[in-house]
Amino acid sequence: MSDMNEKDLEELEDEEIENYITLTDDDGNEVSFEIIGTVEYKEHIYAVLLPFDDEDDEVVILEVIPGETPEEDDFVSVNDDVLLGEVFEEFKKNYDGEYEFE
Repeated sequence: MSDMNEKDLEELEDEEIENYITLTDDDGNEVSFEIIGTVEYKEHIYAVLLPFDDEDDEVVILEVIPGETPEEDDFVSVNDDVLLGEVFEEFKKNYDGEYEFE
């Protein structure tokens, strides 16, 4: 993963910035992510995100609750470990060849 900071994020081209999002966690901290993919699974949509400041390349999976526009979408934590595993397996199947998985 690259070491991107907020200044780097601000310098991205418009077409590149569509793959990036900044969310606020439960403690009020802003965290920036790269959206590396989305998965439709069991009639729900999940975003697979890679945090900018995380050195171990561990992804975060959040459920996407669509709003009227993409800017109004909500990203919701998934607390079911089995479901997270299933969504990640679906992601790996859908994006095979695009990413290396350990």
